[in-house]
Amino acid sequence: MVQLVLGPLLRHVGTTDATIWVETSEPCTVRVLDRAERTWTVAGHHYAVVPVEDLEPGTISPYRVVLDGEVAWPAAGEDPPLIRTRATGTSEFVLAFGSCRVASTSDDEEPTEIFGTDALLAYGRRMRSRPPGDWPDALLLLGDQVYADELSPEMKRRVGERHDLSEPPGAQVRNFEEYTWLYARSWSERTVRWLLSNVPTSMIFDDHDVHDDWNTSYSWRAEMEASPWWEERIVGALMSYWIYQHLGNLSPGDLAGDRLYQQVRNSTGDAEPILRAFASGADEEADGAPGARWSYRRDFGPARMLVIDSRCGRLLTSDRREMVTDPEFDWIEEQTVGDYDHLLIGTSLPWLLPRAMHDIEVWDEKLTSGARGRRWALWSEKLRRAADLEHWSAFGVSFERFTRLLAEVGRGGRTGPSGRAPATVCVLSGDVHHAYVARARFDAPVRAAVYQLTCSPLHNRVPAAIRVAFRVAWSRTAERWARAVLGVVTAVPPVSVSWRRVAGPTFGNQIATLRILGRAADLVIERTTHAGSLFEIVAELSLSVPDEP
Repeated sequence: MVQLVLGPLLRHVGTTDATIWVETSEPCTVRVLDRAERTWTVAGHHYAVVPVEDLEPGTISPYRVVLDGEVAWPAAGEDPPLIRTRATGTSEFVLAFGSCRVASTSDDEEPTEIFGTDALLAYGRRMRSRPPGDWPDALLLLGDQVYADELSPEMKRRVGERHDLSEPPGAQVRNFEEYTWLYARSWSERTVRWLLSNVPTSMIFDDHDVHDDWNTSYSWRAEMEASPWWEERIVGALMSYWIYQHLGNLSPGDLAGDRLYQQVRNSTGDAEPILRAFASGADEEADGAPGARWSYRRDFGPARMLVIDSRCGRLLTSDRREMVTDPEFDWIEEQTVGDYDHLLIGTSLPWLLPRAMHDIEVWDEKLTSGARGRRWALWSEKLRRAADLEHWSAFGVSFERFTRLLAEVGRGGRTGPSGRAPATVCVLSGDVHHAYVARARFDAPVRAAVYQLTCSPLHNRVPAAIRVAFRVAWSRTAERWARAVLGVVTAVPPVSVSWRRVAGPTFGNQIATLRILGRAADLVIERTTHAGSLFEIVAELSLSVPDEP
């Protein structure tokens, strides 16, 4: 009998529509409410994205997943998951977000000394004890949903049964099949599975979804492409990302108009060759090829959420280095035009770092470009890769273009008919395994409050030495010291924005909740505890407040 392997994942939810993603053990017909969808097959695995349309705005619809006429979810005696459509004209929106989650073994797993309590598990446990009206409207996962290069003992054993782990790349996944194991491990815990079946979830990848330091630089790509194992790795990574993460970011209308999805969905056989060709081509965007657009936009009442691919969409050639290619940046700028009260930009990598770290990355990029000759360029490239100097600040041209865009939005220069600037512009990020809030200031006044909101990790760790380094990096002393010392070698280029920390840094397994009501916005960052309570609040602040003079 056909079984539900993974899911259901509730992905897109609008005012009248939704999508539900599933993986099944065999080809079958999947039915959710009154909509039926036939599975499609990739490399022997079977999937469906079921679009549910014609729902009533502002309603709650319990749903079941039926496979070939048999109820596969929920289990007997359990409550069905819910689709909660948005009410037309509502001024409220609650978004939870975080990143970097090493999956737990099970829902019953005790907190470990290494990683502590999984924040996503704890969030799901708390949700179970509360009514649906207290649940977040959406969840945004900002990268490292799976760790392809940091395997659990169980995964090392499984991979080791297929490969000699003494050969490169060692204890890491190598292909699409092994990526399916990672997703199954990450999304199979009972509470996480329940949470993902009830809360609409959007996602974007980061480096560990593929490989540490993915697309750091031109020389990194050259080294990887010369490795005999890399092609199968990147093809498996992007195939699985498209299936498990990307498709759910799209609305039913987007899916209907997506040529690749329709080609795969309507394939009469195994669609693996189709997706292999696509994945190989998507990876070549960094070399200047057309590539694929992984970025996307969602509107939630008073908030517009624009999620940017800051990994696969980079341009890394011998003479150009950009976080986002020009065509995709043009698209991003177009999406900021309109009437909304809050602009939320999701990018896995922070736009604003501690100022001392920002200056180091800017300085390193200048040296790597050859400002002090070949010897310094070679040394600074080694430093870039060893110290993960690859955030927005390490891509100077893109950083400045992004900064100009945020300033223009904040001044009301990209509004629709209302002519009113948004109340806040927030850049939501993860990656750096700690949480903080920084407020930006520009040379010319802006009417919106512009922030960097960083929350990471959901379930990972930060060595004590790195915690100290992050705390020190936020100090004014470190900022002055860094510029003075770095300037001995070459001057640190100036930037067009300044910023100050208003919360953090905090460490531990954390999740953030952004609450919007009209033009007001509040942020809470919570950390899991080992005590009886699931969370403790480590930061709480109002974002839509006037800046200090």
